Amino acid sequence: MKRHAALLQLSREHHQALKMARQARFASDAGISEAITQAAEAICERFRDELEPHFQAEEKDLLPALTAAGASNLAQRTLAEHAELRELNRRLTEPDGETLARFATLLNDHVRFEERELFETAQQLLYPEH
Repeated sequence: MKRHAALLQLSREHHQALKMARQARFASDAGISEAITQAAEAICERFRDELEPHFQAEEKDLLPALTAAGASNLAQRTLAEHAELRELNRRLTEPDGETLARFATLLNDHVRFEERELFETAQQLLYPEH
């Protein structure tokens, strides 16, 4: 689906987030302690380098603009999910399969929500000329 230029980089970053969610799902489903530990370590590093800057970009510009345009419910959901993903990432410093599985599910669902609802609404409200 075609994205407005203001959302294009964020949308591209979602592909990497989905790959991260898939990696977490495979490791948690395997149930092998070593696989869970390796996946958690990789995710913590990638979270710091990829997801956290992505979240901050959305929180700095996109979410305040959506709130001002009347879509505060979508902005609030996004913020709540960012907070939960940050907490799960923090907990992954002591890896366990249950936390990794929740992280995988939430990250996958969060990306799908942003692509299907948040970004679609942003395009309608913030970039109607698109």
